Amino acid sequence: MVKYKTLDDFDVKNKTVLVRVDFNSEIDPQTKRVTSDVRIKAYAESTLKELVKKGAKTVVISHQGRRGDPDYTTLKTHAEMLQNILNYPIKYVDDIFDKKAQTAIQNLQPGEILVLENVRNWEGETKNGSPDQQAKTALVQTLAPLVDLFVSDAFSTAHRSHVSIVGFPAVLPSAAGRIMEHELKSLNKASEKPEHPCVYVMGGSKADDSLEISRYVLDNNIADYILIGGVTAQLFLAAKGIELGKPALNYLTQKELTQYIPGIKALIAQYPQNIKIPMDVAINVYGDRCEISLSELPTEYVIFDIGSKTVEEYAKIIATAKSIVVSGPMGVYENSQFNLGTKGVLTAIANSKAFSLAGGGNTISAIAEYDLTKKISYISTAGGAITEVLMGKKLPGIEVLETAS
Repeated sequence: MVKYKTLDDFDVKNKTVLVRVDFNSEIDPQTKRVTSDVRIKAYAESTLKELVKKGAKTVVISHQGRRGDPDYTTLKTHAEMLQNILNYPIKYVDDIFDKKAQTAIQNLQPGEILVLENVRNWEGETKNGSPDQQAKTALVQTLAPLVDLFVSDAFSTAHRSHVSIVGFPAVLPSAAGRIMEHELKSLNKASEKPEHPCVYVMGGSKADDSLEISRYVLDNNIADYILIGGVTAQLFLAAKGIELGKPALNYLTQKELTQYIPGIKALIAQYPQNIKIPMDVAINVYGDRCEISLSELPTEYVIFDIGSKTVEEYAKIIATAKSIVVSGPMGVYENSQFNLGTKGVLTAIANSKAFSLAGGGNTISAIAEYDLTKKISYISTAGGAITEVLMGKKLPGIEVLETAS
């Protein structure tokens, strides 16, 4: 676990604090306005509100989209949304580190918040580099002398070595913000020092991620069981030598997923008792759900879900767990005919007494759809960053906090 400082370690009153957040939100492609306030609200109600109350001069730096993408736009509406959430005046400047931004920062008063322009408007932001290299860039060299403290609060971008992520801690006293702190503590409970039995539920279609995560957590005695669902389950079944049928095989081949079968086969051979695959599946027969056992495979129909016997078996294992990580749905949950697997497994997790961590866009959407959000211990919106942590990889934006100036 990274040893990092938090806001508890600094007196921020009357100090200028640069906070790297992740305001990257859903954008209406026509109006270029923010359509979801989830991320902005999370920062507003934690780190930013605390800094205001403590009398800091807060400078917010963030990104929105990538150059050339439909969601690439300014942070003007983000600042407006932040103002509405906090019911507090928010300053905004359409500049990042040139004279206009410098003047706005120098004129800040205690308790005020200034939102700088989309940091990706500056082309140098997305060039990867070491903390020392990034500290020599114009962005850091210009802004660092104007601030007293850097607060890293964008866990969701911590897997990148971009300038605004790793450059400032090399030259400034730095702390983890409350969002970052919460993410790291939750991940520690689930992926570094979990209570056992620890169960990982791996679904969806990202078989490469599922394979790498499964291998890491089993090799390092982090997980006791891996419960497999989704498209990934079809690959695990195929790796076990079960013929799925032409439609399933064609799909896996078309998506270039069959390349992972040898690795999955080796993993199953090494951990036969720890990896649980479906006992039955649900196929789509002209729009209707039909459940069949593995002995009835191959099938001429497409597999859309795990079966009810599998859900029951998975639920029994989940009930014994003290730590659970879930990533990916068990099937085509968007279709009411085939949401039994996803809903059943997520409900079992929600009803368990274990610490539970959920990640991945589809997983979060399903949890919300089934009104289970309040019953999951921690839901991470970090995407790529959380995946890399679960794989055991070190994140540049986290490592740099340990050696911060």
